[in-house]
Parts: sequence; C-alpha cells; structure tokens
Amino acid sequence: MAEKQANNHMQRHIISPRPNWQHTVEQQGLTFHTPDSLAPGARPYWDESACYEFTAAEVDTLEAAANQLQEMCLAAAQNVIDKQRYAELEIPAAAVPLIEWAWNAEPPALYGRFDVLYNGSAPPKLLEYNADTPTSLLEAAIIQWYWLEDLYPKADQFNSLHEKLIAKWKDVDSYLEKPVYFASTESPEDVLTVAYLRDTAEQAGLSTRQMLMLDIGWNEPRQCFVDNTPQENAMKSIFKLYPWETMMDEAFAQQCLRTYKEMNWMEPIWKMLLANKGLLPILWELYPNHDYLLESRFVSASAAAQPTPGWVRKPMHSREGSNITMVTPHGKTIATDGPYTDRLQIDQRLGPQINFRDTQAANQNPADPALRWPVLGLWMIDQECCGMGIREDSGPITGNLSSFVPHYFR
Repeated sequence: MAEKQANNHMQRHIISPRPNWQHTVEQQGLTFHTPDSLAPGARPYWDESACYEFTAAEVDTLEAAANQLQEMCLAAAQNVIDKQRYAELEIPAAAVPLIEWAWNAEPPALYGRFDVLYNGSAPPKLLEYNADTPTSLLEAAIIQWYWLEDLYPKADQFNSLHEKLIAKWKDVDSYLEKPVYFASTESPEDVLTVAYLRDTAEQAGLSTRQMLMLDIGWNEPRQCFVDNTPQENAMKSIFKLYPWETMMDEAFAQQCLRTYKEMNWMEPIWKMLLANKGLLPILWELYPNHDYLLESRFVSASAAAQPTPGWVRKPMHSREGSNITMVTPHGKTIATDGPYTDRLQIDQRLGPQINFRDTQAANQNPADPALRWPVLGLWMIDQECCGMGIREDSGPITGNLSSFVPHYFR
C-alpha cells in the first residue's frame, strides 16, 4: 500500500488515496479540498496520495520545542512592552494602551500555530508564529484523524486538538457573555474554520452564533457592536478569524478600541505582539544562536531591494506566503506576489533545505525534479502544544494552495 523512502528519521510515504475520498472529507466538513483553479497535474489541497511517518521520540521533540518556543515568544512580547518597541513591529500607537491592558488583564486566548522546519534529526527551526488567525485547524484536528482511523488504525497521531479545544472553551465559559459570536471573512476556508471552532464551543456547552465580519454593525446611541438581527442584539463576546492589524485599518477601529475593555475579543489584542514577524529579530536578540531559531534582523529603510544570498525577506505582516523574496546561497531569487507591499520587513536566514523526492511524480514526468517541501504546523491550545498539521509544496515557499498532507507516528 505504501512506498517507503529510505530515511532513518521522519519519512514521506507514497500511498493510495481512499476510494471516493472527496465525498468522505466533504461529509466531515472539508468542502474546499480541491481548488476550482487547480492546474492540470497539480495536487489538491487535501492530499492523501502521500503521508508522513514519525517516531514517538520525534513527536516528543516537536512538542517540547513548541512549548519552549511559546515561553520564548511570551518573553519577547514582554520585551516589546518593557522597551516600548511597538513602532519597530509596525503596531499603531492607538492600540498600545489596550495591548498593555489586555496583556496584564489576561482575557481569554485560545490558540496559535508555530510553523517550523524539521527533518527528524536536527532541531526544528521556527519560521514564524501564526498566533492570531491560524487556519488549517479543521484539517489538523478532524480530517486527518479520520484518515488515520481508516488507514492506520493501529498507529497514533500527534493530535489531541479537538479535546483540548473543548476543554479550553469550558475553562473560559464563565468569562464570556453569551451568545459567543463567531465571525470571519466570506472565504470558504475561513467560514468553515470558524464553523469548526463554533462546533467545539457548542460541544463545551456554550451558546453561539455565526456571522460575517462585514455584517457586524455599530449602534451609535447605545455605543456597542450589534449583530445583524432585527433586534440588533449587543455583541459582547466575539471570536474573529480576522487579523488585528487589518481591524486597526478599518473604519470601526476607533469604536473597537473605545469599547475594548467592555468586550471579549478572541483572540485578544495583545496577540498583535506575537502574530508579527518583527518578533523574530527580537527572539534572536534575546536567544542568540538558539537551536530552535533562525538568525533574523530588521530591514532598514536604506537596505538593498532584496536580501543577500542565503536569506529570505518577509513583510512584518503578511499571510499565505505572500510578498516573500528568497535568495538561495547560490544567488537564485525566488519571489512571490501579494498585497503586502507597503509593510516594514525583516530578513531571516534560510533554514535547512528539507525536501523529499516524490517518486510517483518523477515517474510520471522524468523532467520534473518532483521535490516536496514540508512545513510543520505545531498547534498551541491554552499555551500547550497538542497537535500537528503538515503543509507541503513543490517549492520552498508555502502558499495558499500548498497541500495539507496527513501524518502518523508509531
């Protein structure tokens, strides 16, 4: 059933997808498994023609690394606060008092995802921390779990996400005024991710409603955000899959800041400190040459248009691999387009070149190098690592259409 590739550590296997797998994952909630714009011969988003195998020791290594990275990132955020480094992270001054208030008040925070490079032998290396609006949660928590039960029932998976999410909602229940609203953009991926999180809240016993961000209203006489019902009910608890830095650019930003202490926004506004690539140079300052870090530095206004060989340039705020410029040690430039052209930037040293040869693709097209480049997403719930999802691409930059590939360990 599976073709094993020679490797003493983490392994990538070529396997046969389940018959009618599309219908199976749709029934489990994943309706965007295959992009409408998929090019001929390209992989679907949910790709079960391959999987990754780990050892239990490797999973322990990844879990410990993510837990330590969480502590390091919180220390880096404290450094930003103590030294008032907000401008370096492109955080608007108007948000600062509430970031500091929320940091000390500790309102409910739910989750985050570290993206790391790992090959099963060297320590994992942090690429970035998606601490505010991470996606691929449904795939990691549910879809790959049922895949495991169907194909590898005697194996295990680094995945207690569903149970930990329900437990976290129970833990924060008393802090939240009901119903808890779940809001996102119109993107099918965002809507379904939020629907899944809403389901975990309801399984924890919370009353919920779901709507789009653009349907949230503002009632000026009552000075509160309201839902889109005829009654215009006041909204006091909102989980939003919508970046804080984008919210700060919206027309309602002033109202959001003015009423912040009277509401519960999840994730809280202090996540602006963590969901920010400016955190990477600060981590390197605090923990130079740390095993889990790649050297990073802020890009000055006078810097060259692209990084030096062996480095990658990233906007302070960007998503889905947009506006990345990578220069290989041999001087080859790989760049992606995107909307984040007016952001401050950081440079990060290139990590280890981790890829696997896809023998099936190579057999179909001998001219194709058929390399797959995995990035591991380590999920944090309630400050603890409890799951993993893997995205892979035919190139070294993970983008919006990069495939999600399941995993297991023995």
